[in-house]
Amino acid sequence: MHRIAVFASGKGTNFEAIAAACSSKELDARVVLLVCDKPQAEVVAKAARLGIECFAFSAKEYSSKEEYEQKIVELLDSKGVELVCLAGYMRIVGSVLLDAYGGRIINIHPSLLPAFAGARAVEQAIEYGVKVFGITIHWVDSTLDGGKIIAQRAFEYEGSDAEQVHRIGQQIEHKMYVETIKKILK
Repeated sequence: MHRIAVFASGKGTNFEAIAAACSSKELDARVVLLVCDKPQAEVVAKAARLGIECFAFSAKEYSSKEEYEQKIVELLDSKGVELVCLAGYMRIVGSVLLDAYGGRIINIHPSLLPAFAGARAVEQAIEYGVKVFGITIHWVDSTLDGGKIIAQRAFEYEGSDAEQVHRIGQQIEHKMYVETIKKILK
């Protein structure tokens, strides 16, 4: 059985979808660790309810990004993690994590990359006037949302309600992320 870590910073809906797919055996995997940079985030409580170990930290508690990433690498190594899935993790992955887990970290992003990289992707797309939105899953490298694309899905929406775009996108994300993880683990 494969061992996955999920990194998240917020509500954790993709974390839940991945954990549920593991629990139902849709994925031949187990989420062995949640990494969260916001100890009060909803996802931390979800991990506790599911019995999944969580490393919740505040970056301010560390003297540098390298220091907290080294701690994360030690935890990943101790758990035998094979794949890291970023799921709304709002920190840029640094060199310590990339040196240790490069080629084994994927991210899901709420736009059709390379358009609208970074935070506020949906809001940027709305401001630009796009009519086709999308979701991208990509390998994480040292560029911001610039790693090689693994999968993409598009959807049409002709409005300016960012929350509605996020809701539509999340419905796609949950299924798409599980499908993509399954392909990667094969």
